[in-house]
Amino acid sequence: MKKVLVLGLVVLLVIGSTVAASSQTREWIVYDTENSGLPHNSVYALAIDEQGNLWIGTYGGGLAKFDGENWTVYNTDNSGLPHDRVRDLAIDEQGNIWIGTEGGGLANFDGETWTVYDTGNSGLPSNFVDCLAFDAPGDLWIGTWAGGLANFDGENWTVYDTANSGLPSNYVWCFAFDAPGNIWIGTREGLGKFDGENWTVYNLGNSGLPSSFVECLAIDEQGNKWIGTVGGGLAKFDGENWTVYDTANSGLPDEQIMALAIDEQGNLWIGTAGGGLAVYREGGVILTGVQE
Repeated sequence: MKKVLVLGLVVLLVIGSTVAASSQTREWIVYDTENSGLPHNSVYALAIDEQGNLWIGTYGGGLAKFDGENWTVYNTDNSGLPHDRVRDLAIDEQGNIWIGTEGGGLANFDGETWTVYDTGNSGLPSNFVDCLAFDAPGDLWIGTWAGGLANFDGENWTVYDTANSGLPSNYVWCFAFDAPGNIWIGTREGLGKFDGENWTVYNLGNSGLPSSFVECLAIDEQGNKWIGTVGGGLAKFDGENWTVYDTANSGLPDEQIMALAIDEQGNLWIGTAGGGLAVYREGGVILTGVQE
């Protein structure tokens, strides 16, 4: 899962829902270090467990858990968290929290015990972990800064890098899984596709990708790959054809795309580096319960 810098934590509530903390219904609630137990206003990662707890990875304040009323903070001083800069979070089927950190490697927290994996005690290729996700069989995939891509099945580590595979760069920013189980990998040297055996690389020189610096990815229900680039805007790839959206030919406010998400209505939400937040849907945006 790819992140975007959030100054504080903002929760958007659907109109008509009840907010326990207030007798009035509110569309927006902002949590920051001044009005809550949030330990840092730079929020890089979010995950929700089966109990409905929100886990929040911050860039400098460690990890926080919020159950809707109470805040619990885990940092390098009071827990086994190896670094207070948290880059990404993932939750496995057993409810364990996996935490990717900037410099401290990868941590696993089962609610009581911490286990840390780093370059010294495991097959993790870099202690700078940028993105995490589980595939359908339950393996953890780990994208790193300068160390390439790693797969961890709970016992064995497999590392893919530019020396031993078709990975286009060892700087992995994001990845996503499609319905057939292929992994699509965003790097600063292009977009990679890996089907478990074969690699395909798309870049500025051999495809319709508008920039080889791929920052974020999302895959819609039709299997279209939406690719956010740095400097080239947004691209859509249906497996054969490329469509590029930039500031000249669309309503895209900025060509540096930092985050993508697709909601239940099929709206594509686009976070940019300097142009704010945009939403796009072919045929028209559907905003259920949200005023335009």
